[in-house]
Amino acid sequence: MLFTLLAFAVALGLLITFHELGHYWVARWCGVRVLRFSVGFGRVLVRRTDRHGTEWALSAIPLGGYVKMQDDPPEHATLAQQAESFNQKPVGQRFAIVAAGPIANLLLAAALYAGLSMVGTQEPAAILAEPAPNTAAAMAGVKEGDRIVAVNDQAVQSWSEARWSLLDLVASGGRADLQVDTAEGTQRVRSLALQAANITPETEDPLLQAGLALHAPTLKVGQVIDGGAGQAAGLKDGDQIIRLGELDKPGPQAFVDKVQASADQPLPVTVLRDGVALSFTVTPRPEAGPDGQTVGRVGVMLGADFPMVSVSYGPFESVWRGLERTAETAWFSLKMMGRMLTGDVSVRNISGPVTIADYAGQSARIGLAAYIGFLALISVSIGVLNLLPIPMLDGGHLMYYLLEIVRGKPVPDAWLEQGQRIGLGLLAALMSLAFFNDFVRLFS
Repeated sequence: MLFTLLAFAVALGLLITFHELGHYWVARWCGVRVLRFSVGFGRVLVRRTDRHGTEWALSAIPLGGYVKMQDDPPEHATLAQQAESFNQKPVGQRFAIVAAGPIANLLLAAALYAGLSMVGTQEPAAILAEPAPNTAAAMAGVKEGDRIVAVNDQAVQSWSEARWSLLDLVASGGRADLQVDTAEGTQRVRSLALQAANITPETEDPLLQAGLALHAPTLKVGQVIDGGAGQAAGLKDGDQIIRLGELDKPGPQAFVDKVQASADQPLPVTVLRDGVALSFTVTPRPEAGPDGQTVGRVGVMLGADFPMVSVSYGPFESVWRGLERTAETAWFSLKMMGRMLTGDVSVRNISGPVTIADYAGQSARIGLAAYIGFLALISVSIGVLNLLPIPMLDGGHLMYYLLEIVRGKPVPDAWLEQGQRIGLGLLAALMSLAFFNDFVRLFS
């Protein structure tokens, strides 16, 4: 729990602080006086004032930050002091200052994606499992062992890249032409006609609904637990499980289901050890399951050796891919929001801080690359959310400035007051829904 909270605090603090730095940099460039830049909220712990008169503060609650500008001139201000006020600046400069925060988040995401592409990551190869009958993949002729090398003429190196290229098509519907290298060594094109998936938190992976899943290699014993049934039967670390009872080459879920259903029942198991097939009999020991029922346990940790590929790109291509991935993620987010408004996607997909904190902890435990990818995704989400034309968000202010440009004068105060009330109501409803979804997931 502490690790999860720390990963969440670091993520949120970093991303929101970078957002505020965007406002700060452009405000300074436009000559606006910045009174305070705070990392965190609440009581100020440490402060320092720079030569420009800006107070840099570290505050007690490390969940973001804020920039406080001089909005209006102080009493008896000189002409120079008046010129340093935000509200005295031309509408174009005010627009740029407000837009700089979300844009900073989008640029940060692009930089993180580019960094991952440049450094390189180890990812599973895009080798497909046998599709379930009557799925789009099955009807397109996808076979077990097909390796995706391109999606709609866009080359992919790994399962992660293939999955990302397919996700929008699977979610919204469309045609996907998969160029594959077959297990027999030939090249084929599998054309999938994809129906828009009904995405809810309870439904299975939309790619799996289409029959597209990563091929699971032969299951192996990752670790034998001392004193368990597996050790008593003679299993050892690294054994490849090629048969369990009547199951040939069982997958992880099939193995677990079979063992749990066989408490106190001898199960024949065949493993491959150093290239030699060996047979044992393991008797799962009865234990209490999560719902109080009796289930079988064999006392082994399972593993699998997925074929891996090293994915990396040169500096210029990495920068381009970072920008492209950020734009695609932002557009995908907007499309999903649109589908929520039309009812095609469930609003139960909206997540709040509890779910985001959980994902932060999970990604940090997987490794640095996964955590950086998570940071990039949330940074895009913050940027897109703040650009929505909702009063009280950056996008709401930008909407007012666009109206000011069209009208040739600022919008009336009555409009601003009404917009504030509407924006506050919308944000309160959105946050309430996000918290509700979080707690439903937490206790379901």
